[in-house]
Parts: sequence; C-alpha cells; structure tokens
Amino acid sequence: MDAFDIGGIDDVIHGRIRLGIMAYLSSAEVADFNELKALLQATQGNLSVHLRKLEDAAYVEIEKSFLGRKPLTRIRITAAGRKAFSTYLAAMGRLVEQASKGETG
Repeated sequence: MDAFDIGGIDDVIHGRIRLGIMAYLSSAEVADFNELKALLQATQGNLSVHLRKLEDAAYVEIEKSFLGRKPLTRIRITAAGRKAFSTYLAAMGRLVEQASKGETG
C-alpha cells in the first residue's frame, strides 16, 4: 500500500478558478480573457489575480494586443504548464484511488 501523499498537489493549480483555467487551456491551447471570464463565471479582477499567479509560475503566457481599438488579452498554456497540470491530475488520481480503497497510510 502506498503512503498517503499529497505532495503532487500543486497549490498554484489547485484553486477552483486556476484549475478551471488550466483544464480549459489544456484542450483549447489558447483563450481570450472574456471567454475565460464568462466560462468560469469570474469577475475581471478575480480572473486577473488568478492569471497573474499562473503567469508567475510560468504555466501560462499572457499576450496583450488590440483588435481595432479594443484591447485583446489572450492566454496560452505553456509547456511547463501542461507538464504541471498533467502531474497535478496524476496526483489527484492517486488520491482518489487511495480514498476509494480506504488507504490512508
């Protein structure tokens, strides 16, 4: 029996909004700010804070530009972000498996 281990749970990803961002970007590759805001039902300020945390960890890249006169912010998952998300999912999977088998250590 493996020891109960939460070491693979990445605190940067684990929050609800950040997890949603990473899950969406893992399949979509890129999204614009308003798309994520609507999808995650987040406020502009709240989403900005979470995106900054992911950007500081190098899990996402944020590109700001203009479309006509309107600002456009696009978010893209990085290779490091994809790897971290995969590691996170594997760790969560192990925890779920341990919990379903009643293994806590």
